[in-house]
Amino acid sequence: MSSDMVVRKDLNVVTTGSQDYVTVRLAGQTLGIPVLGVHDVLNAQQITRIPLAPEWVSGVLNLRGRIVTAIDLRRRLGFPPLEEGKVSMSVVVEHNEEPYSLQIDSVGEVLSLDNQLFEKNPVTLDPRWREVSRGIYRLEKELLPILDVDKLLAFESKDKAA
Repeated sequence: MSSDMVVRKDLNVVTTGSQDYVTVRLAGQTLGIPVLGVHDVLNAQQITRIPLAPEWVSGVLNLRGRIVTAIDLRRRLGFPPLEEGKVSMSVVVEHNEEPYSLQIDSVGEVLSLDNQLFEKNPVTLDPRWREVSRGIYRLEKELLPILDVDKLLAFESKDKAA
């Protein structure tokens, strides 16, 4: 084993080195999305509504000739809409080989975090974050839930619950 490889017995996984995350803000919470999963970061875009779509699907947008489904994460997670006059940004990710634009409040920075510091979701974490998070990092002033894009975009189970 190399010196940067650590076996975490509590997680039953082997971790190596560090992971890079794009940080985003949503409803006052900083979240992390693995850099390798982020295809684009967009300012406000022209979005075309889709009739009869779930309320958390804002519509679709055209990104360099590709149709991208726009997901309002505030609505998807049960938060109130963005304050009047504020404009959302988007992070484009892929799920099941389809692009999705996750509408967020703002984009932060890229953090490189040591895999050894990654933890399971604490039971005290807001259930909305726990539902769509792989786990957390404890930063100096706050927790950083790491978004699980597959859980977040699992439409089938969300539609059945409605």
